[in-house]
Amino acid sequence: MTNDKLTLTAAMATLGLLLGAPAQASDIAWCKDGKTITFAGVDWESGAFIKDVVSRILADGYDCKTDSIPGNTITLEMATANGEVQIFAEDWIGRSEVLAKAMEAGKTIPVGHPFTGAGEGWFIPAYLVKGDAARGIAPLAPNLKSVAQLADPEIVKLFADPEEPSKGRFLNCPSGWTCEGVSTAKLEAYKLDASYVNFRPGTGTALDAEITSKIMQGQPILFYYWSPTAVMGKFDVVQLEEPAFNQDCWSQLTQEDGKRDAGCAFPPVEVIYAFNKDFHAAAPEVVDILAKAEFPLDMINASVAQMAENKQDSSEVAEEFLKKHPEIWGKWVSAEAADKIKASVN
Repeated sequence: MTNDKLTLTAAMATLGLLLGAPAQASDIAWCKDGKTITFAGVDWESGAFIKDVVSRILADGYDCKTDSIPGNTITLEMATANGEVQIFAEDWIGRSEVLAKAMEAGKTIPVGHPFTGAGEGWFIPAYLVKGDAARGIAPLAPNLKSVAQLADPEIVKLFADPEEPSKGRFLNCPSGWTCEGVSTAKLEAYKLDASYVNFRPGTGTALDAEITSKIMQGQPILFYYWSPTAVMGKFDVVQLEEPAFNQDCWSQLTQEDGKRDAGCAFPPVEVIYAFNKDFHAAAPEVVDILAKAEFPLDMINASVAQMAENKQDSSEVAEEFLKKHPEIWGKWVSAEAADKIKASVN
């Protein structure tokens, strides 16, 4: 090669870097050095699905070693801040004091959005309000629309706990999930803790099973849930109204020793890829990939519904997503990486 050609090649490479060209399969220094990218191994459906898709992209497209460690939300957020975990692939801003403090201290760096347009709250089946003529279900609570009405003794009786029938049952998240602590605080703030059993299932799977069983049988159930999820895509549910979100109220609800004087709605949803700060600095190529890696919300709902209905593992559904939708994920990666991923999944 002549000196002129060498100069031209170098200039083109420099221009590519300046223009933010996608990382090639051999460009991620962290992976070239043989280091493993460890993900937060969350156990809810959408989080597991997103983690498996992203992990597979980095492994197959960029020759990265990937792994995950299981745990609850708080433990894994701590692990991300201290570097035991490099990426928490579906972390919800504003739900955890641990994440807030880690971001404020610069130990955890937010990158992109795995999805937008999601929400969370307290729900009841729509047939309690509207009935379901096809199943012969009468509307047992046609006027129920707000959390404030849950204190009504007749409503408490409607949601009677099977073990303590003098109280209602509120189906919370599993212990250790951020949403469990928030909903527990809300029960106190709404003065419902004396009227309702705060029931915490052992796992996310148990939570889904309880909701599915009750709704399939046409029974009353009061529960916390969120989207994107298979449950929210599969069933017709009504979200109960709450006082409008305000930051002062929310700050109290999310602090372990906060006041429980008043409750309010969950804040607008913002979900991020949470990066450990050292990994963020050492792997800008991965930052670039995930900054673009936004899944359509309806696609995630469909994928997690498939997991639930077909009893498939998240890794199986992630592989199917990569097979069927290169038009989505292909925009996140280099052409070389896309070819490698396609070859791997096909």
